[in-house]
Amino acid sequence: MRDQDPPQPLRPSGPEPGESHRLADFLRKHREDILSDWEHALHARHPEQRPDDSPLRDHIPELLDRLADAAEHVHDAQRPPMSQLLGDEHDLERLVLGCEPGEVAFEYGLLRTCILRTLERKGHWPDFAELELLDEAIDHGITRAVNNYARVRERMLQALERVSHAALESEDVDSFLRKLLKVLMEAAVAVDASSILLREGDRLRVRAAEGLGAQEGLAIDYTIAIGEGISGKVAAERRPFSSRSVSSDPRLAYDVIRRLGVRASYSIPLLHGEDLVGVAHMSSRTLFDFSEADKLLFRTMMTRATGFIVQAELAERERAARDEVRRALAQLNTLLEAAPVGISLMDRELRFLRINETLAELHGRPVDFHLGKTVREVLPSRVADICEPIFRRVVDTGQPVSNHEFSSWPRGNTSARHWLGNYYPVRTESGEVVGLGCVVVDITKQKEVETELRRSGEMREQLIAVVGHDLRNPLNAITASAFLLRRTEELSEGGVRAVERIRNSAARMARMLTDILDFARSSIGGGLPVHRERVNLHDICRSTVEELQVANTDRRLELDVEGDGWGYWDPDRLAQVVGNLVSNALQHGRPDTPVRVKVRDAGPEVLLSVHNEGEPIGPEIQAVLFQPFRRGTTGKAATRSVGLGLYIVQQVAHAHRGEVKVHSTQEHGTTFTVRLPRGLPEPGKDPG
Repeated sequence: MRDQDPPQPLRPSGPEPGESHRLADFLRKHREDILSDWEHALHARHPEQRPDDSPLRDHIPELLDRLADAAEHVHDAQRPPMSQLLGDEHDLERLVLGCEPGEVAFEYGLLRTCILRTLERKGHWPDFAELELLDEAIDHGITRAVNNYARVRERMLQALERVSHAALESEDVDSFLRKLLKVLMEAAVAVDASSILLREGDRLRVRAAEGLGAQEGLAIDYTIAIGEGISGKVAAERRPFSSRSVSSDPRLAYDVIRRLGVRASYSIPLLHGEDLVGVAHMSSRTLFDFSEADKLLFRTMMTRATGFIVQAELAERERAARDEVRRALAQLNTLLEAAPVGISLMDRELRFLRINETLAELHGRPVDFHLGKTVREVLPSRVADICEPIFRRVVDTGQPVSNHEFSSWPRGNTSARHWLGNYYPVRTESGEVVGLGCVVVDITKQKEVETELRRSGEMREQLIAVVGHDLRNPLNAITASAFLLRRTEELSEGGVRAVERIRNSAARMARMLTDILDFARSSIGGGLPVHRERVNLHDICRSTVEELQVANTDRRLELDVEGDGWGYWDPDRLAQVVGNLVSNALQHGRPDTPVRVKVRDAGPEVLLSVHNEGEPIGPEIQAVLFQPFRRGTTGKAATRSVGLGLYIVQQVAHAHRGEVKVHSTQEHGTTFTVRLPRGLPEPGKDPG
């Protein structure tokens, strides 16, 4: 295989007859070949770029067409200046991609080489004037690229410097955005309006606007959803969007811009890494499209500004968090200072972090003495031995401890101090236990009061024992003597009446003693004791009513029973209930009307009711009717009772898991109704 012949040197020759415009025709005919060679050579220099990357060839075909047009006039006496033959689109586009002027110059030089190689390969020999035109065009492009780069770079540097100054001089995001848009309006004269929308969740909100419609737009607090309108489209797709007639674009959702008749609009997303920060717009009412230089300036400024926006928002959140912490600390300090109980906070090593004056005084040490010290370094060893294990258990398990009572004996004081403590874990938002909180109350006074109350209760029990046993013996003797005297035949009619009064008075005294003893038992022991057995309420009511009828011969008592009356109750307590209710009805009912006792079967319950006619019980009296020591305020009823009868009735009903109610009106009289569940036998007893 023989070596390829070396390329022959280009020989200038003028156009032969009929072959004018040979370079022009050649460039048009072989444009695609030249362009393909140029792309392959450029790809060999930058293999990381795609061959079909549009910015590489968007403007080169037009440049070749303009060179062909210029070559037609190469031999004219007057041909257009080179500045009119070539535009600046290509070099600006390459500058947008981040290329240096040297790279743009290389691409122009590469284009010249590709044209010359194609001429050589096709055997076409242009004349000297055509070669001179080609060199002049390429050199002009290189010179223009360097000049444009210097001009645009200077413009961007000045704008970026002003953006940085605006960021340094601004106290918050909104003030920075306003200054940023003013810088843009001054740097790009063709911009008539600009705005910035920042993301708030799934919406965009206008945070700053300058120029046309700015005040109106800010006044309406405009927001738009991501994906809606031009702003939402830019945010959703995260790429720039350019429109040549914004006011007639159906996707426009901002009515203010439509009314202003804006033409050109250019919008870009504000991105911080992968995060969408917002959207920025610039628009013009005079242009149909912004120049590449203005778009480049806009993108560069907004890219720099996005970092400042993110930093400013983070700073605002940090300031807000610090303000919140300061408010929380102020509230905590107020609580610690004003709380009447001792409060402290400790870390996991049980060192005091905060403590209020109240607890410090209880410890007998100043507040400053506690801070940074452990529990064992502050408290007496006897108290530390009690509290420290509990504190460590709370920190280790995360479980609070409530109502912990303990005592201590301060130095030089023989009397004990008593405390009530509540301890709880202090957690972070993630749930990690980072410390311990303590609330301690000095209950020494309460313990002293409890001791006095216990002593008083013991004395009251002793008094009740005297009343219940020592007084019953002489009372029984009086009753027995009155019974024997009643059977004596020599008594006169007046003597019989006197004996009956003695018997009635003794019986009333016995009931009073029983009520007093029952009240004492219920108030001390938490309720009346009952001893259940299977009994018939019909029989209890019948015997009790008969006894009361014998003692009240001048009154009429009626008993009405029906259904099943059996249940598991305390017969003595139920007889007490019937007796107290009937006695109450006799005292307050009209003497010429009967007292009616009824027993009704209500399935799992039995209802006992006692009714009398007379003055109704007012609502204010009903509200306190079952409280102890409530007696009638007028007439004989005020002296016949100590006011415990209805209270005992209620306590007996509650002991049987029942209840008592009263219904009293002028038309229907007064009725007390006791609801008694039939119950169950006591454990271990024969149900009978």
